[in-house]
Amino acid sequence: MKVTITYLELKSPFLFFKLSKQALAITRQIKKSNCLGMRKKGVWTKHYTMTMWPDEKSLKEFSKSGAHFQSMKKSGQIAKEIKTLTIDSDKFPDWKTAKEILKNSKPLTFP
Repeated sequence: MKVTITYLELKSPFLFFKLSKQALAITRQIKKSNCLGMRKKGVWTKHYTMTMWPDEKSLKEFSKSGAHFQSMKKSGQIAKEIKTLTIDSDKFPDWKTAKEILKNSKPLTFP
């Protein structure tokens, strides 16, 4: 199984409402996908998600389609930084471990 861990830092706390609208559409898409589970947490400008997938094919099909794909194309409008990493795991790591794993991944940064 694959677990994808994502971190997004907003350019401004006022962009939270745009993020929430996109997240709602993505959550609806996830419910119709092969996703085995999702966790999310965030406060102020820093937000995290974890999703679990049965295989890489399911993960890629999801990430390159629908609301998720549209949001990724516009991510530079709201995000200051995004980090994402996919690991092989049959369970979600705890949040402390997930954040530590992300420290070693290369960020996408936006002006």
